[in-house]
Amino acid sequence: MQVETGRASTLPWGLITSDAELIARVTSSLADVEALLQEAAHSDHPLIRESAGHLVEAGGKRFRPLLTLVAAEFGEAVVPDVLVAACVVELTHMATLYHDDVMDEAPLRRGVQTANARWDNSIAILTGDFLFAKASQLLADLGPEAVRLQAITFERLVTGQINECLEPAPGESAIDHYLRVLSDKTGSLIATSARFGALLSGAPGPVVDQLTRFGEVFGLAFQLADDVLDIAGSPEESGKVPGTDLREGVPTLPTLYALASTDAASARLRELLSGPITDDDLVSETLESLRAHEAMNQARATARRYADEARALLATLPDIPARAALYALCDLVHSRTV
Repeated sequence: MQVETGRASTLPWGLITSDAELIARVTSSLADVEALLQEAAHSDHPLIRESAGHLVEAGGKRFRPLLTLVAAEFGEAVVPDVLVAACVVELTHMATLYHDDVMDEAPLRRGVQTANARWDNSIAILTGDFLFAKASQLLADLGPEAVRLQAITFERLVTGQINECLEPAPGESAIDHYLRVLSDKTGSLIATSARFGALLSGAPGPVVDQLTRFGEVFGLAFQLADDVLDIAGSPEESGKVPGTDLREGVPTLPTLYALASTDAASARLRELLSGPITDDDLVSETLESLRAHEAMNQARATARRYADEARALLATLPDIPARAALYALCDLVHSRTV
């Protein structure tokens, strides 16, 4: 990979840096992680081999392992344990996707047929369990602290998934409930991704803790930016057709802000958002109404607020190229919510 020194260049997933050596290290390490993922998803059982490799082959952002590798720059950079941890967080993420697709009855994931649609719900659930098991096998070699961290993260992932199926607690707004769910479902694993990288590379304790906090807050910021893109973005930006969440009846921050509005002019929009929208014309009407509604500005402002909070957490970290790259991630949220 050729990089021009002194000019801003892009790592996989859009992480921007002008440091050629950082790009070379992370790009090379991501290739190693990809090989580990292929190996971990392998099974002598033909159906398990096919179903487990289904999402691995489909690709993805690989953001979580990328963050693990960048966080490791604050210690001794890439050591073998960091590569294993980067594989573990991506296996964990993919396992949750198999389960999510069953719960959402989703037909497509990353542009390919989901496992539950291609086979059935039982195969999809068990494949997710298989990947969790493979992640646990890898973790066993990283020591008890890593195992404990993964267990805590897994508990939060499950808690977030369960809470997503429930109504808000008494006195809790739908928006606060949604943000709490996202903190567990999304923020927890992204925080762990950063923590693994810093911890296993030998970064100082305060740096490990600060990167963990950054990962949690940034995870919310990026998911909320995705919520905005699902309404306002193009398929090229979001990786999916606008309105996908509307069709599936999945709540997002813009729709929750719109549902919380009380003005008479929003009555039709609130009616449309009361459940899944399957009719193409109604999806178009809803998207048009949402794009013009104040709820979009509220959602943008919330995503940016979390991005700014994540950015502030970086200020006390060592001034190295990896920190500049993480700053660029926060700027990316702003650009995705324009």
